[in-house]
Amino acid sequence: MTVKIYVPRDSAALALGAEKVAQAFHAEIAARGLDAVIIRNGSRGLHWLEPMVEVATPEGRIAYGPVKASDVAGLLDAGLMAGADHPLCHGRTKAIPFLKNQTRLTFARCGVIDPLSLEDYRAHAGLAGLEKAVKLDPAAIVREVTESGLRGRGGAGFPTGIKWNTVAQAQADQKYIVCNADEGDSGTFADRMIMEGDPFVLIEGMAIAGLAVGATRGYIYTRSEYPNAILIMREAIEIARSAGVLGPSVLGSGKAFDMEVRVGAGAYVCGEETALLNSLEGKRGVVRAKPPLPALQGFLGRPTVVNNVISLASVPVILDRGAAFYKDFGMGRSRGTIPIQIAGNVKYGGLYETAFGLSLGEIVLHIAGGAATGRPVKAVQVGGPLGAYFPTDLFDTLFDYEAFAAKDGLIGHAGITVFDDTADMLAQAKFAFEFCAVESCGKCTPCRIGSTRGAEVIDKILQGVEVEKNMALIKDLCNTMKFGSLCALGGFTPYPVMSAITHFPEDFIPAPLREAAE
Repeated sequence: MTVKIYVPRDSAALALGAEKVAQAFHAEIAARGLDAVIIRNGSRGLHWLEPMVEVATPEGRIAYGPVKASDVAGLLDAGLMAGADHPLCHGRTKAIPFLKNQTRLTFARCGVIDPLSLEDYRAHAGLAGLEKAVKLDPAAIVREVTESGLRGRGGAGFPTGIKWNTVAQAQADQKYIVCNADEGDSGTFADRMIMEGDPFVLIEGMAIAGLAVGATRGYIYTRSEYPNAILIMREAIEIARSAGVLGPSVLGSGKAFDMEVRVGAGAYVCGEETALLNSLEGKRGVVRAKPPLPALQGFLGRPTVVNNVISLASVPVILDRGAAFYKDFGMGRSRGTIPIQIAGNVKYGGLYETAFGLSLGEIVLHIAGGAATGRPVKAVQVGGPLGAYFPTDLFDTLFDYEAFAAKDGLIGHAGITVFDDTADMLAQAKFAFEFCAVESCGKCTPCRIGSTRGAEVIDKILQGVEVEKNMALIKDLCNTMKFGSLCALGGFTPYPVMSAITHFPEDFIPAPLREAAE
């Protein structure tokens, strides 16, 4: 029987040499005349083990990693084809603790299937949600998504069902589904992993959304920095169209929905939905004033659903298993699962999908294994470059939208970046201002001017110039940006700055004053 060997083509694995590993396997299999086939899957999200090679055995898939091209011959000599033991062997993939303890709903197939095999997708419960959706009344689809408690996984956590219902109720000759795949937060990679590892789930989710609101056209807006994801998504769309999953009659239902990928230049502000829509229309990526809401006047002035990749990719399991099944996971108003992206100074970085409700400390110290340097953890930034810095004193905070908001933080796209005790939080606060200054679209004064002035004032604090006066100025400036900015770029920049000041005041004592005090 032909043995299946899985070598990921996910960007994280490719960056660590997966292409050379695949080539080495092809060469060795041909030279030895082995009955084996190489399948290029997505990543399971265990990034410290990439490239992680798996072999299918009667006992299940066995994992080896991290594998280099130079390891391939030795692995085959040791009996990899039969899942034999080796220093790089981690046993059954499903039994690896980092993976075993997850609740994988949205990412159930990621790293498991061949991303471009519709047959493989179907064999793992793919299209089950869409098959049910085509038989339902549009209002029933919206109701199911609403009752599931699904909230936007890209930022503010707005209820997905409410947004869909607004578009469904709007009157227009044309409506659109726009997938915000402009994943710009540092330390985040969930959107990319889905597009590269399970593209059909995103296609299925968008098709369901289209059926629900009466939209016949969809767009995936992503960034030019994701060439691999763009390539895979475009090929998957062609496969889906050829199979009748997309087109004038979705799964033979007589209802139309088709879609395409559009590529942006990578401006951070285009992750904001109205700037994204401007860019999608061929205009400069500048934030629009709201109202009107995109749900009523979005792409080309038509009613538009704008959802994040993970929001849309979570829809198929909701339609397949039911709203009650999905809602059973999580806590409070945060229902279902969340793909936490662990990055920074950690031993075990990667994607960890779990129900809402784990404590921040459990995620950082137990799941991520603490700092890779072995030094104490000092701060954790949750929610990307505009997220608040949480000290270890707040490690009891539960991973939940409202729990984070109560501590002046935000979950955002659920990326967490860990820093050990060598981190300089004054420098991190300055970086927040600098980041905002570079990425601002320039439309509103608080963001455009405030970010630049903020970096300048922090420089004065660093030099020990009128520290008390300038600290008060920074706080006043943050207040202006938070409440006066047109969008979240300027509005959220105060989160990292103010959290650094609040939780790490000792870092804001300039070196000259610190030395004088000593």
